[in-house]
Amino acid sequence: GFALDPDGLYDNMTAEENLGFYARIYRVSDVGQRIAELLKAVDLSDRAQDKVGTYSKGMRQRLALARAMVHEPEVLVLDEPTAGVDPSGQIEVRQIMLNLAHQKNKTVLLSSHNLDEVQRICNRIALIDRGEIKLYGETDSLRRGMSSGTVVIETASEVPQTILDELKSLPKLGLRENQEKRLIFSPQEGMEVSDIISWLTERRVKIEGAARKEATLEEMYSAMLKEVEQI
Repeated sequence: GFALDPDGLYDNMTAEENLGFYARIYRVSDVGQRIAELLKAVDLSDRAQDKVGTYSKGMRQRLALARAMVHEPEVLVLDEPTAGVDPSGQIEVRQIMLNLAHQKNKTVLLSSHNLDEVQRICNRIALIDRGEIKLYGETDSLRRGMSSGTVVIETASEVPQTILDELKSLPKLGLRENQEKRLIFSPQEGMEVSDIISWLTERRVKIEGAARKEATLEEMYSAMLKEVEQI
């Protein structure tokens, strides 16, 4: 099943009529029952008789998911299903996708530029550049395996500018941001949190806390692009 842009819905037809049209194309048995099930699944039962032209973007996306599911496909291909949808609508669409995967045991292939969304709901990812897969695997494993990640150091007071300047001259430590009493690093491979702490304590910077965060998909994507640029 596919849910692409444009969504394939007819504005001058109701939700029921749209789903009925596609159900008959796919020769779905017991069309009425199937439509009722789908509208309930995407929480549009109360708008079943309304013309789709009156729907919000989020409602259209939910109905598009129902249309894609009308013939019970095993695989769903979704292209930017939350693009242009308000925050509450995005949450609803994401929940429908999760329900399809976890409760209905469907394979959902999501194409999206929203890496935060992908990180939240996908258990496997493929990062693609110029039509070529550059990175593929389980989301959590890839994030854990990216050794640079992000390191956050909390300090007792603001770090002197002389030390900040010295930090900036050391790319292996990867100082990324200075926020008053917080330093954020993206260290190079092989550098540990303890290395950063040792460097700072040698310069008498009092540290109150330190933590390594797993790399985000955005960081992984940025790293991938840098590698491509160096080729």
